[in-house]
Parts: sequence; C-alpha cells; structure tokens
Amino acid sequence: MCDHMFVITGGPGSGKSTLIDALHSKGFASMPEAGRAIIRDQVQIGGTALPWADRAMFAELMLGWELRSWHEASALEGPVLMDRGVADVVGYLTLCSLPTPDHVEAAAKKYRYNSTVFITPYWEAIFCQDAERKQDREEAEATGRVMADTYARFGYQLVELPKVSVEERVAFVVDHLNEE
Repeated sequence: MCDHMFVITGGPGSGKSTLIDALHSKGFASMPEAGRAIIRDQVQIGGTALPWADRAMFAELMLGWELRSWHEASALEGPVLMDRGVADVVGYLTLCSLPTPDHVEAAAKKYRYNSTVFITPYWEAIFCQDAERKQDREEAEATGRVMADTYARFGYQLVELPKVSVEERVAFVVDHLNEE
C-alpha cells in the first residue's frame, strides 16, 4: 500500500479532473486519468479499444495505464492525487456487465492506495458531454454508484466531496490530506 497516493474517483463530469488540476496548480503531485488519453489515442490511430467499440480491450488499456501511474506515483514524495485508480477498472467492467478477469481483480487487491478515497458525486450543474465523454446523465450517475461500491468492496473509506466551488473543494481535500 502507498499511503501517500490518494484516489479521486466518481462518475464522468463530476469535477474530478478539474479538482486535481486545481490541486496540482497548488503544488500537489498528480497522475492523469487513463480514459480520456486512451480514447484520444485510439481515435487518432483508428483503434477499437474504445468504450463504444471494444469495452474489454479499453479496460485492459486502462489497467496498464493505472499500473504505470501507480508505479510512477509510488516513487514520488508527499501526497499524490490519482485521477482514478486500479479499482476503477473493476468498477468499469462491473458497470458494463462484463466479467472481471482474475488478473484485474488481483491487481486491484495488490496495488493499493491510501485507505481514504475521495468520490465526486454526480452533479447536474456541472455535468456535460464532449468528444471523449459520451455518457448520458443516467450512466454518469450509475458510474458514480458503481465506483463507490467497488472501492468500498476493496476496503477503502469513501469521503464524498461536497457540491461546492472548485476552491472550496480544494480546501476540503487539503484539510483531509492534512489529517492523514
């Protein structure tokens, strides 16, 4: 387990990346989200490892990305904010009603983060779709619920982020990090 690595998870369009970017600008180390980068790359090369084409292959690429991020972050000093984590891959497969391969389950058990996981709830006021985020409101809400259930199943304590301004969310997270 790497106690200095903190996952921020939740559904799409709930403010995770915006929050992590704001914390990064205040000097916190961070690791980027896998999904968006994989989608951009796959579209650029005409690949099919996309959530709307081959969800199982998309999950495998996300797993590889999350493992690389875990190893990179484990070598850093001080708190590192993770835009999702290995358990998100299990959650994604669950959401898609796909089986979770044994190696994915094993990875989520082996590559651990701080026991505190921040979760961003679905928030209608900030949710929007774009070229990479094609999920609708219902799928975004369902994703948030599945991620909460998944991280709880792996023994993490969830801290739900309040629906407040980015600056207030930053202060909320910093307060929690200072308690660790």
